[in-house]
Amino acid sequence: MPRKKPTGIPHWTGFMSQELDLIARRLKPIWILFPVLALALFLFLSLHFSLASDQPAGSNTVWLPIVTKTNSNPIQQGIATYYYATGDGACLFGPSPNDLMVAAMNAEGYDNAAYCGAYIRVTGPEGAVVVRIVDLCPGCEAGHLDLSLQAFDQIADVSQGSVSITWQIVSPELSGPIAYHFKDGSNQWWTAVQVRNHRNPIARFEYRTESGQWVDVPRTSYNYFVQTNPGMGPGPYNFRVTDSYGNVLTDNGIAHIENGSVNGANQFPPGP
Repeated sequence: MPRKKPTGIPHWTGFMSQELDLIARRLKPIWILFPVLALALFLFLSLHFSLASDQPAGSNTVWLPIVTKTNSNPIQQGIATYYYATGDGACLFGPSPNDLMVAAMNAEGYDNAAYCGAYIRVTGPEGAVVVRIVDLCPGCEAGHLDLSLQAFDQIADVSQGSVSITWQIVSPELSGPIAYHFKDGSNQWWTAVQVRNHRNPIARFEYRTESGQWVDVPRTSYNYFVQTNPGMGPGPYNFRVTDSYGNVLTDNGIAHIENGSVNGANQFPPGP
């Protein structure tokens, strides 16, 4: 019998082809399950992170992939003394006989009136009190607050004179919007504006020119924002105020009233 012509293909090729085909058929159900498994994994992870986000917040809150602190106002340590306050002082808010929960900031913290009008919770050996910064204590070192007699009495026995404290900036509930107070002597050439009744510390004050440009107004150590050479003009004015947390309030049509106040439209939201 004549021999068959060699094909050039090894004799085990057919066997391997059969084995591979058998393996593929056996694995096919597993490949079909992959989308199901992936969906189950996604649902598990979603449930896990949802439950984690519902947990009570501690000193830090984690929102993947960003980590942020829930309170950006550090707790300071220092001492408290007291003085016979009227509500007036270096911040030039004027006397406030009906509100003497006030204090004077130490020279380092005063920072060119940056703390003027800020609210601070002071905790002492016998309690806590919220005070408004209205004055400068030139001889006080870092951390030192000079409280009104009435405020000091809320945290310690007055006879102690000086006590250790902790304190922190807070955002209390306030009634009404912020207000713009024009200094005595303020005019269209030398325009001096003070922001009052603000929940949070004030970081920036701007006015808009007739050409539509916003101009940063410098702050003085006596807590007025003063624009001169040129002044702001006769008004009415458009003002933009930014607090220490970056919140912005804009008010339009503010009339100039020398040694008078004009209310804005809104109040800052609470800080962190």
